Amino acid sequence: MKDDSREHLVVAFSAGTVAEAMVIRSLLQSEGINSPDPAPAYPFPLSESIEGSLATDILVLESKSNEARRVIDEYLKGNAGADAASDE
Repeated sequence: MKDDSREHLVVAFSAGTVAEAMVIRSLLQSEGINSPDPAPAYPFPLSESIEGSLATDILVLESKSNEARRVIDEYLKGNAGADAASDE
């Protein structure tokens, strides 16, 4: 069994919003690819939530990065095709 605890995490995708990041993390999880959910570390409290507008990096183990990017690309292409079809 391979020890993943020492393997580097790499950015597989930068989501535009927290919601998009959640969808993509769920997609990767369904494919057996773990992506930790990093907790933002704000240096000071904010009076209103900006969570919906923050870009979020999707991190995966380096050994899974090519597979993760393939899964994400297929998902994004599928959504682009669905968006184009709904515009017609």
